[in-house]
Amino acid sequence: MALWRIRATVDDRPGFLSVLTASLALRGVNILSVQVHTTEAGAIDDFLVDAPDSVDEAELTAAVERGRGRRCWVQRSEARGLADPPTRVLGLATRLVRDPEASGEALRVLLGADEVSWRPAPSVDRPGLDDHRMRLADPTGGTFTLRRAAPSFTPAEYARAQALVELAATVARRAEDQVTVVVADGAEVRVRPAGVDDVPALVDLHERSSERSRQRRYLGGCGVPAPSRLRRLVEPERGVTLVALDLDAPGEPVVAMANLLGEGDEAEVALLVRDDWQRRGIGTALLRRVVRRAERDGYAALVLHVQAENVPMLKTLRRLGRPTPVDRDGPLLTVTLPLTVTPAITG
Repeated sequence: MALWRIRATVDDRPGFLSVLTASLALRGVNILSVQVHTTEAGAIDDFLVDAPDSVDEAELTAAVERGRGRRCWVQRSEARGLADPPTRVLGLATRLVRDPEASGEALRVLLGADEVSWRPAPSVDRPGLDDHRMRLADPTGGTFTLRRAAPSFTPAEYARAQALVELAATVARRAEDQVTVVVADGAEVRVRPAGVDDVPALVDLHERSSERSRQRRYLGGCGVPAPSRLRRLVEPERGVTLVALDLDAPGEPVVAMANLLGEGDEAEVALLVRDDWQRRGIGTALLRRVVRRAERDGYAALVLHVQAENVPMLKTLRRLGRPTPVDRDGPLLTVTLPLTVTPAITG
């Protein structure tokens, strides 16, 4: 017995697929898996089959055509073809999480492409596909172009490939957002985006911060927020939470956080720095990272609500060296920080 891949277009009507499979069965062909790609021209059925050694490519093609299949493509397959497509995609996704620069090779493996190229600028052609060429927008900027002589690309393959490219871009951006910062006294902290796994560490951060620091952060109650509220902060609908981790302490505890919460073309920012880490430059470092992130995401301005007596925070804002209009409402100041909008190229 030998493994083969067969792809053919079949009218998307009741009973037509069974006619094709019956035609293969008459020649002792065992269908191991089938994928159906819906297109305007009909359903493209992609089979992995096990056929007797006596059956060759020409006989398989004839069997498909007798089964009312058209635009038939037949090719010998290897044992790795036995892995179902979701498993293969998950394997490639795992590879990209480890190495987002491997996007081109992952696309080649996913689609069996003959050629994969990348250009640093958007293609003159819009993203999309024709029979033998596919163009994918790289969210980090640029365009992937894939070519395959046979079989023709399908819309389902395009969707899978674009999702893989977007995953690699997301991983690359997270790696870019993760930096090590050396503060004024030589201590090192790692700054990175927070996730739901950081909620216990954020609870600890609040518990180890004074009531005064918490009151300045939340402008109201000075208790420790519930884990559910902190979870919403690290998974905002728009925005991000950055955390700073003490690399020299056991377990690398979170010693500061910065919240960027988007609404319209503006984003609100708030900081909390553990008391023993205040006046060491970590607040300034976090704020600079938040400003860069907001500019990259295309916000027009940042808004901060600061108590008038919170002199350290006002000094931190001045260190940015940018114009910051201030509106006062009693003891509360609203500071607006205009941004230079530099959204990422999306192709």
